Amino acid sequence: MGQVIQIDEGRNRDHLGERVRGTVEEALNAVLDAEADRLCGAARYERSEGRRDTRAGSYERALHTKAGEVTLKVPKLRRQTFETAIVERYRRRESSVEEALIEMYLAGVSVRRVEDITEALWGTRVSPSTVSSLNKKIYAKIEDWRHRPIEGEHPYLYLDGIVMKRTWAREVRNVSLLMASAVNAEGYREILGIWEGAKEDKSGWSAFLRHLVDRGLSGVQLIISDACRGLVESVADFLPDAQWQRCMVHFYRNVFSHVPATKVREIAHMLKAIHAQENREAAQEKADAVEAELRRQKLTRAAELVAEHIGETLTYYAFPDVHWSKIRTNNPLERIMKEIRRRTRVVGAFPDGQSCLNLAAARLRHIAGSQWSARRYMNMAPLHAMRASSSGAVA
Repeated sequence: MGQVIQIDEGRNRDHLGERVRGTVEEALNAVLDAEADRLCGAARYERSEGRRDTRAGSYERALHTKAGEVTLKVPKLRRQTFETAIVERYRRRESSVEEALIEMYLAGVSVRRVEDITEALWGTRVSPSTVSSLNKKIYAKIEDWRHRPIEGEHPYLYLDGIVMKRTWAREVRNVSLLMASAVNAEGYREILGIWEGAKEDKSGWSAFLRHLVDRGLSGVQLIISDACRGLVESVADFLPDAQWQRCMVHFYRNVFSHVPATKVREIAHMLKAIHAQENREAAQEKADAVEAELRRQKLTRAAELVAEHIGETLTYYAFPDVHWSKIRTNNPLERIMKEIRRRTRVVGAFPDGQSCLNLAAARLRHIAGSQWSARRYMNMAPLHAMRASSSGAVA
């Protein structure tokens, strides 16, 4: 028989949307009339000794709400300016709509895409300048977030930097953004901060680490980073009790730069075998064997790197083995930096360092408020037990 009754769901939704918009419009206009009556001290056309003002007509204005665009008839008064607690003067959007625009932008949606989305959802197109002005509202909150106190201990600290492009005296130059994330004593990940530095030198890293320590960073037992000289030197000044773990992936890349392309796969297997050992002693023995093999293959510079610096990549063996896979590389922070690159790639060169810092910090704040920080990343009980036993042995 086939389908006897067919329902046009699209027309149904349009009809319901019109009904909702109509109801919202009627309710808001009723509220505006009531507020005008309160300011006048009497209802429209009512004769009263308590009347303080009279009406002078009204004017129409559009307001974009979640139900769509509605037309408001805003009363005009003869003696005073009509101010409403429901809709602020000169306001054209409901606050929840503005928040949605900001969240879309911070979530990685390009400005052009935001324009398309707003036109599809609310029937009006938002300009790039409007999006930028809306974002300024949260930059103050971002600054508060960047300078918030750091509470509790953070045994594992990850540090790294990312290079951005900015305009300086009509020239495009590099600017470094220094970032820090950590695992706290309960095993949850936190983004601790971001800082602008002219480059990844000692002065930039010293300023950033001083900023973190002044905000309360403490309890750091292991710092994971690449071998940036300025970073390593600054760590010794501000966190002298912490051990340093050189990211083994960055170390591999350094070795590969001195190896022919045809040999990279083979050398990668050799290096990974070093970090697959059950303890540091076995790893060192394996490193010695790898060094000898590299020298036999006439890869002298690669062999020298292994001999001189492999120990910097083996610090993680002093910590619980359940944590090894997560503390021997800087990958947790590298993934976050990929998000920053993805979000800033569409911008190109920033007009100044502050705008670059603001956008990156906004993205970090967005990540920090997601499930990324809500899930337990590590079981810290083995580390606490190891620390307690070592303290007891010393005592």
